[in-house]
Amino acid sequence: MEIEIPDVASGGPSGEEMIAAGVLAACGIGASLAVAWLIARRARMGLPAVDTRPHDTVPWKGSDVVAATLSFLGFQMLAAESLPAGASLQMRLAAGSIAMLTATVVSAAHLLLRGVGWPALGLGLGRLRDDAGLAMAGLLLMLAPLLGLAAVLDRFVPYRHAIVDFLNAHRDPLSIGLVVFAAVVAAPVSEEFLFRRVLQGWLESWLEPREPRWGGATAIGLSSLAFAAAHVGQGMAWVPLFFFGLVVGYLARQTGSIVPGIILHGLFNAVSVALVLMQVAAPDMAGGR
Repeated sequence: MEIEIPDVASGGPSGEEMIAAGVLAACGIGASLAVAWLIARRARMGLPAVDTRPHDTVPWKGSDVVAATLSFLGFQMLAAESLPAGASLQMRLAAGSIAMLTATVVSAAHLLLRGVGWPALGLGLGRLRDDAGLAMAGLLLMLAPLLGLAAVLDRFVPYRHAIVDFLNAHRDPLSIGLVVFAAVVAAPVSEEFLFRRVLQGWLESWLEPREPRWGGATAIGLSSLAFAAAHVGQGMAWVPLFFFGLVVGYLARQTGSIVPGIILHGLFNAVSVALVLMQVAAPDMAGGR
């Protein structure tokens, strides 16, 4: 469970809120244009947007990808079925988060037992400062465009997510802490490992030898489609999430690491959670005036 794209188009904001939203939007657009300009400048110099770090292709096979996928689905089903019929939303959210992280650990252990070296998992922290910088640049590049796209799409198909309903009903510190853990920790770690490392890493190793020019881009596109498809049912959120997947997929492709993507994913979800919390609190603030 996670929050990716909040419903930023709903409600009836006051004049002050509209001014504040306009200022924030202008800052976001400015930051996005600044990062885009830097990328364009590097392109004119013949450089990629992100320097390529030397790394080996992953050694696992398609059967390992299937095993990891089944592990994630199986632990989610097990978590749901093991809860009592009257389990609270807090229990369900905690169980879902634990299931995702458990599936990640089990899948990583399976690959390690198959003889895969730790560096191949893409979880090294040796360049954490550089990875955090890449994540922040990615956030500045994507945040305003993707939230703007989500707001437009929301007018046609309203955004829906169980966590939004959860926050509408529970605003105590424990519930908010569970949401933050699910959206900012559990989901980024588990989804980046599954989609960007296990799936995309295998696609790269399979496609690039066959098509050196377009194999990497195809692998990024296919993993992004799979990532977006996993969020079908949340209104039209899967559309901006596809573009989100392209960016984090590119970071994974260039660096051989999923750490930049995990940090970026967590930051993006943190902003989304903050926006939802502000929307949830707005009616109470209006009622207290």
